[in-house]
Amino acid sequence: MERKMEENTDRDVEAGSETGGEDALVGNVNKLTVSPPGYTGALRKGHLIFDACFESGNLGRVDYISDFEFDLFIRPDTCNPRFRVWFNFTVENVRETQRVIFNMVNFSKTKSLYRDGMSPVVKSTSRPKWQRLPPKNVYYYRCPDHRRNYVMSFAFCFDREDDVYQFAYCYPYTYTRLQHYLASLERRNLPYLQREQLGLSVQQRRLDLLTITNSENVSSDREKKLVFLTSRVHPGESPASFVCQGVIDFLVSQHPVAQILRDHVIFKIVPMLNPDGVYLGNYRCSLMGFDLNRHWQDPSPWAHPTLHAVKQLIVQMNQDPSVSLEFYIDVHSHSTMLNGFMYGNVFEDEERAQRQAVFPRLLCQNAPDFSFSNTSFNRDKVKAGTGRRFLGGLLDDTSYCYTLEVSFYGYMTAGGAAPVPYSEEIYMKLGRNVARTFLDYYKLSNLIKDNRPTNIHSTDGMSHTGKGKSVSSIGVGRDTGDKKKDKNQSFGH
Repeated sequence: MERKMEENTDRDVEAGSETGGEDALVGNVNKLTVSPPGYTGALRKGHLIFDACFESGNLGRVDYISDFEFDLFIRPDTCNPRFRVWFNFTVENVRETQRVIFNMVNFSKTKSLYRDGMSPVVKSTSRPKWQRLPPKNVYYYRCPDHRRNYVMSFAFCFDREDDVYQFAYCYPYTYTRLQHYLASLERRNLPYLQREQLGLSVQQRRLDLLTITNSENVSSDREKKLVFLTSRVHPGESPASFVCQGVIDFLVSQHPVAQILRDHVIFKIVPMLNPDGVYLGNYRCSLMGFDLNRHWQDPSPWAHPTLHAVKQLIVQMNQDPSVSLEFYIDVHSHSTMLNGFMYGNVFEDEERAQRQAVFPRLLCQNAPDFSFSNTSFNRDKVKAGTGRRFLGGLLDDTSYCYTLEVSFYGYMTAGGAAPVPYSEEIYMKLGRNVARTFLDYYKLSNLIKDNRPTNIHSTDGMSHTGKGKSVSSIGVGRDTGDKKKDKNQSFGH
């Protein structure tokens, strides 16, 4: 690879950049054949065909550099040129043993986990399970050929001519996948699960709301304790959907902890706040180019209909004297930090601030990938329009509002020398551990006094044992069991 690499001497910038003519890209490539310049003959094997015209796809342009090297341009979010991070595209018509270098040349962020060993994911027709590329084949550097922008280059060897290969920033979780998952839950006819359509997006996609609780909680006269969880307000943050599915899977399971929680708590879950953005392959924005997580203070029913519907519901429940809205958790993915961690709010009342730290501390006991040291409490002005900040100001002092972040890449364990890369299953395991932690919290608060045994193997085949000094006295420990290693044939690199 002849690209020059420069040391990073400039300050990292988190905000998106609007510079560059390539930012005018508005559509995805559609079965684009990339042949050598001037070539007019018949299509040959090795003349790569790129495509991103599919759900959650993103690739705006391909430049031929040589038979072995291609510059790839991320399509910016619809109606907003500032955000260029998510990519998801296919390559076909490959030649067996063909080696290539793909350069992603127009990222809008400079800080990236690619510096720390993150790599794109790949799958192919005959190997449909996503795998991370070897980090040794991935390079992240400032490139003079592209106005000194940061470029992520990765080397790859195609090994099966008849396969279609797909590359993505992280494991995709599409709107259609969510719809299939929710439909499969509905077909189980679980008495403690209700699915309803809370509203529609601008492009008329469903805004789903799940309610998980035993029916007596809804009809009883006692105070209703409610936990509200949302996910995928930022569409490119696909790990959030795996975490959210892990929460749902656990809460609807027959695990004793889940049964106790359903007896005492009402869970309301919106799994996909920005279905249009997810479908379109955006990273940060909705169809109309809005970062919905900056519009909680005054969402528009026509420009931000999904956010408007969720806010209306929360405000309505908060005004109901029979409802105690105990938690609001918004699930995100983080592009520059490792592990799972939380953001919370800052309070003048020291006792309230201490109480707010309890749930993250308990989660740290249950989840080996959750970091309390990365957890922070802030009142940053640019975050004023987020769900966590707005609802933290709206709800009373018995409610706790958090942003739950999980790394796009991996997590450090105690004593570990290198990050452990996340898989889809490990993301979902974090979700299961989040759900378990509510029982820790409510037992510690003496709100649940159920003495049924809970320190047993979970029904999903995973064991959990406590680690370290327990914050509470209950036997809900760390989920440490691992699935059997995938036997899927790996790629040649």
